[in-house]
Amino acid sequence: MKLKKLEIIEILKKEISDLTLKPGNLLSEATLTDRFQLSRTPIRDVLKQLEKEGYIKIYPQRGSIVSYIDLHSVEQIIYLRTTLEKDIFKNLSETFTLAMSHQLMSIIKLQESSIQEDENFHRFLELDDHFHRSCFKLIGREFLWDLIQNFNVHYLRYRNLNMRNQNKLSLLLDEHKQLLTFLQGNTSTDFDLDLLLTHHLQSDLNSFEFIEEFESYILIENQ
Repeated sequence: MKLKKLEIIEILKKEISDLTLKPGNLLSEATLTDRFQLSRTPIRDVLKQLEKEGYIKIYPQRGSIVSYIDLHSVEQIIYLRTTLEKDIFKNLSETFTLAMSHQLMSIIKLQESSIQEDENFHRFLELDDHFHRSCFKLIGREFLWDLIQNFNVHYLRYRNLNMRNQNKLSLLLDEHKQLLTFLQGNTSTDFDLDLLLTHHLQSDLNSFEFIEEFESYILIENQ
């Protein structure tokens, strides 16, 4: 059974986001035609849509290349999320219920299991998104979360590279627990929500180690 264009787009977006297809990889029309058993015209439509959303770059005479990670775009997304989530957690704390607490705690427990069982870290990051999206949804701001996701390709790949470290995942988990404690109203008087969220979302953003290790994946001027 042949896949529809939208299904192919989602497959390729996932492969780019999780770095199965790496920045700079060539996406050949001929290869995609053979893989998905479609003619070149619908495959070109797929590629045009991927370029429109920032997943690839189409170069005349060169073909389609998986886009390099734009750290400026990453910084913009992180800034936007930090600004929004400070307000979201403060507002959510004012209407937080026991049922909401159970919902977020269940996600945290799944994250704990994913670390303890040494699962693929992609599962942990999926749960990380689930935790934050749930907070947006609980305060009636799910539309804003979905809007951010439309411009998230560079951030997702940055995070997938930057979080391949057990210690970093454990730190994220601990910070989720602190955020839940805040929502439950059980934090100490010296607790600083703004500081915690800034660290939670922005830690390592300007890491020279990251830039040095993944230089070949990062967008440089005129690339």
